[in-house]
Amino acid sequence: SVNGKTCIIVDDIIDSGGTIINAAKALKERGAKEVFVYITHGVLSGEAVEKIKKSVIKNLVVTDTIDNEEKINKAKNIEVLPISGLMGEAIKRISNSTSVSDLFK
Repeated sequence: SVNGKTCIIVDDIIDSGGTIINAAKALKERGAKEVFVYITHGVLSGEAVEKIKKSVIKNLVVTDTIDNEEKINKAKNIEVLPISGLMGEAIKRISNSTSVSDLFK
């Protein structure tokens, strides 16, 4: 039961947005108060950004593993979470045989 609850959808990738938008709509139709979406890789092809802007999704957070800055800079319900510094530090630690898990403490 999602009635009156805040719902969170987590996925690894979003391309056209259709599946996520439909899932969010289904949750709202079943009484969800709000729907937040967290995605690792935002392909956001075609009209994905426009569809997300018009959807029931309160906020979609996507990392910057794919540069979509120009596409999404006017979308109020899409936020980019920069992770390039974290990835760079992880690569450096792997190369130097030091702890990567310490990054997440």
